[in-house]
Amino acid sequence: MRTLEQYFGENAGKIWKALNKYGALSEKKLIKVTRLKHQDVSSGIGWLARENKISKDCQGYYRLGETNLTPKLGSDAGRIWKVMDIWGEVNFPTMKRLAEMDEIEIYAALGWLARENKVDINENQMFNLI
Repeated sequence: MRTLEQYFGENAGKIWKALNKYGALSEKKLIKVTRLKHQDVSSGIGWLARENKISKDCQGYYRLGETNLTPKLGSDAGRIWKVMDIWGEVNFPTMKRLAEMDEIEIYAALGWLARENKVDINENQMFNLI
């Protein structure tokens, strides 16, 4: 069974390859080109942002390069980390309620935390800190 880190890392790799091949792409195009689900694209973006490898322009296109996503994604990752630090293992609906974030924001934050090797998911679909 793959770890969350492996899964999100693979998503990030697919996004990186798509942006490297096609240049700047919208999130909708990333979903189409990579054939990833919306939440998987978000987790990959979070991962790449933590690596300082992706940015988003004012028109909503993602491109490879130094990130400008750290303020938002870093803050969101901190909120998710805090929820898990306080509550321990949490499932996704509980995380969403406690963090007061939408699904896509949470997946991006989880991608960020997975890149830092700080979060995993167990066989019961419960997220936890490593």
